[in-house]
Amino acid sequence: MDHVTEVDAPQAALNRMRTIAKSRGELRIPRSRLGEKSTPKNKRVPFLDVKDGGRDPLGLGNVVSRLVSDRGWSSPLAVGSVMAQWDTLVGADISAHCQPESFEVTTLHVRCDSTSWATQLRLLSSSLLAKFDAELGAGVVTKILVLGPTAPSWRKGFRNVKGRGPRDTYG
Repeated sequence: MDHVTEVDAPQAALNRMRTIAKSRGELRIPRSRLGEKSTPKNKRVPFLDVKDGGRDPLGLGNVVSRLVSDRGWSSPLAVGSVMAQWDTLVGADISAHCQPESFEVTTLHVRCDSTSWATQLRLLSSSLLAKFDAELGAGVVTKILVLGPTAPSWRKGFRNVKGRGPRDTYG
């Protein structure tokens, strides 16, 4: 009867390499004798937390955060989050009467629908800046420029008369 034995090819290749190394006089030295720390066998390395940028797959959050930091998009994203999360950052009362208009460097321009709300927002600006620092990171918003309501334009059509227009106040 012919008896076929199964051969583990990788193990056989490793054994051949070990015998060749032993015949040349090379010895296997444990990592602990070389000064390197050996990793315990029972401790597992999490699969998705590879920091070396190797070939292991990364989680989507890690990939996006690496892309944002590599491209220097952290402050534009923070600016976008100020505009998008305005209601949750400042609260329902303020967001009902004041809306962000634009963002230049680190100054946030906010338009209020009345002069009383503009005054109230100027008084609250220091606490809002502290909240922005806590929620978005330090230095994203350093100044809040509060703008009052805009007066309606009296210029209609292509032709107009120079001058101040009607003498009335708004707000």
